[in-house]
Amino acid sequence: MKIGFIGLGNVGGKLSGSLLRNGVELSVHDLDGALVARAVDAGASAGGSAAALMRECDAVITCLPSPAASDAVMQEMLPEVRDGKIWMEMSTTDEAEVKRLGAMVIAAGGAAVDCPVSGGCHRADTGNISIFAGCSRDTFERILPLLTIMGRRVLHTGDLGSASILKVITNYLATANLVSCAEALTVAKGAGMDLATAYEAIRISSGTSFVHETESQVILNGSRDISFTMDLVAKDIGLFQAVADRAQVPLQLNPLLIDIFNDGIERFGPRELSPNIIKRLEEATGLDVRAPGFPAEMVDDEPEERGAEVIVRR
Repeated sequence: MKIGFIGLGNVGGKLSGSLLRNGVELSVHDLDGALVARAVDAGASAGGSAAALMRECDAVITCLPSPAASDAVMQEMLPEVRDGKIWMEMSTTDEAEVKRLGAMVIAAGGAAVDCPVSGGCHRADTGNISIFAGCSRDTFERILPLLTIMGRRVLHTGDLGSASILKVITNYLATANLVSCAEALTVAKGAGMDLATAYEAIRISSGTSFVHETESQVILNGSRDISFTMDLVAKDIGLFQAVADRAQVPLQLNPLLIDIFNDGIERFGPRELSPNIIKRLEEATGLDVRAPGFPAEMVDDEPEERGAEVIVRR
């Protein structure tokens, strides 16, 4: 298959890099010409436009920052959709929106998949990230070889839109974990604990989590660099709230998280790194929640390996 890839930012650049590293014929497009040039240097071809990619490729992957961006790209691509074409939406997006756009693709004879990733940019860089895929089983089996290049664990979640629901659920949980880790580390500092010891105590206990084992480290380093920003967190928990509202589930914690991140954005700016939500507590207490010996950024030390489908227990 010849693959098109649109959106070469923090996540898209890494996912497309995995495809190139493993010999996939790839054509790319991004509004940032420097990102396209970097991908071309790595072996991709420049696609020129979203419409050209859909016209010339068997499948087109989009990895974009917002539902509005995905809609704009789809409007360009839609006239070029034909029988056999596949649209793979790897952005974190709204379930209702991916269904709306996917229905247009399907009506034109193509197939549509929402296949967002989860597990951190450091794992996207090595092809070891997890991928959810919402689509028909036949379409899933067509794209599974591609997904197992970009991800270590691939889960078929059901119909189109199901992957996007699960993605925003997992991002909500990650956000709740981040805020709780920020509070825990600040309390440890205020109580006079050694922060390296506090980190290890949490890590080996029932209080640990993926977020603690990754984001707490860059918090303590002081870089707070997890390649994710506050505006993206706000988008994701807003999408989770929309799912809850449609399902008529009254939430208590997520509205509070929305308020916390809106306050963080107001104070520090939308492009502030998301772990710096701890600065709200540092400023309120005068504490400096940093410790020596922690890395400035996370690096995946799991060897790259071809992925596989995760089988759901029944």
